Amino acid sequence: MRVLVVEDEQLLADTIAEGLRRFSMAVDVCYDGEAALERVGVHAYDVVVLDRDLPLVHGDEVCKAVHATGGEARVLMLTAAAEVDDRVAGLGLGADDYLTKPFAFAELVARVQALGRRARPALPPVLERAGVTLDLPRHQASRDGTFLPLSPKEFAVLEVLMRAEGNVVSPEELLEKAWDEHADPFTNAVRVAVMTLRRKLGAPQVIQTVPGAGYRFGS
Repeated sequence: MRVLVVEDEQLLADTIAEGLRRFSMAVDVCYDGEAALERVGVHAYDVVVLDRDLPLVHGDEVCKAVHATGGEARVLMLTAAAEVDDRVAGLGLGADDYLTKPFAFAELVARVQALGRRARPALPPVLERAGVTLDLPRHQASRDGTFLPLSPKEFAVLEVLMRAEGNVVSPEELLEKAWDEHADPFTNAVRVAVMTLRRKLGAPQVIQTVPGAGYRFGS
């Protein structure tokens, strides 16, 4: 899942981002509305965690811009205002969910995960294919009932491949969906992640290399 966190309190923004990355999400961060407008114009996000009261460009305008792109991004709006009128106004601007500060981080994660599922073609929260089970809410993976000790990045790569339902996923698409904007497009990170993931999945191999195209999760 690719997530953009927009929050002018830098410590809070970085804390949210680091926490979401532990759940295998690729997270970009910006601290004002102007930077947010630039990001949403370049990257295809699944979820935007958006503080409403932003400097330079108000969060309301960012919310409108997210939906104006015509993409599938969902907006979770954050605000210190708990009044019903404020929540109604935010939802009326196109926000898909609303969370007031202070909030429990576990609730934030659950809401982001739920919005991420809504941003794509409907798929169950637990993916199963070729004996591999990926439990997204619990962030656990197993094969034939045996727990797989995957790193957050390995988990993210496996999720992208399994969601493709047998279609080929290019290295560029894996970088876009499983890494953040600081990933070097010329790095061998994708190849290394796939290699270690194959080793942990064991035999028979279920991740196939399609020469010149990318990778496919086979049956």
